[in-house]
Amino acid sequence: MRYVLDSGIVADFIARRGLVPERIRAARERGGKIGLCTPILAELVGGILHSNNAERNLAVLRQRTAPFALWSFDKAAAYEYGRIYAGLRARGRIIQVPDIQIAAIALTLGDCIVVSKDGDLREVPGLTVEDWSQP
Repeated sequence: MRYVLDSGIVADFIARRGLVPERIRAARERGGKIGLCTPILAELVGGILHSNNAERNLAVLRQRTAPFALWSFDKAAAYEYGRIYAGLRARGRIIQVPDIQIAAIALTLGDCIVVSKDGDLREVPGLTVEDWSQP
């Protein structure tokens, strides 16, 4: 099983907050592959660059996420994005661009769960979402 971590979950992991570090460890022990995707990395870097200690925080991000896989927004994900966007729009439900990108990457990977605190991702048909910050 692959697990794509959303930005809030990565932040909890880096800060060693709550249940997230333990759940990541447990998923790895079960043979799960933990990773993030390029839109999430971009979101995290953008936020860090607005922080008071940007260089130190970037170093911490690099160090703490080094063991994780990094999945890219590729051509297959772009087509999946279009399908998701059109479907949501037809239902009158639009979610943020990065959330659709995350969903598209996860769905093209297959056998994948998105780990997020963001309820918008639950709007995407066929996407499995878990919140590891909650018991």
